[in-house]
Amino acid sequence: QVQLVESGGGSVQPGGSLRLSCAASGSIFSINIMGWYRQGPGKERELAATFTTGGKTDYADSVKGRFTISRDNAKNTVSLQMNSLKPEDTAVYYCYYNRPGRPAYWGQGTQVTVSS
Repeated sequence: QVQLVESGGGSVQPGGSLRLSCAASGSIFSINIMGWYRQGPGKERELAATFTTGGKTDYADSVKGRFTISRDNAKNTVSLQMNSLKPEDTAVYYCYYNRPGRPAYWGQGTQVTVSS
């Protein structure tokens, strides 16, 4: 079992910044991928950004250049710095953990609201 605890999120005006953090605990495999997915109102859950233990990052086209994902392998944490936020970034953001051949784990979700 893996537990994911998220922090951060909240409300911000367009153009503002927020930072999300997630800490994983439990049966952490040395090779894994962690990151963030999001689900906006009336939309399906989609990738925001991910980061593998090997150093590979992946970003949704809509967040490239504005969001930066980082991770600390020793602490099993992953963070998402979100800058230049737009109303369309409004969503519940879910921390994600996965390892080869196993089901993914998800955090409880944290709300990000971008509105003037």
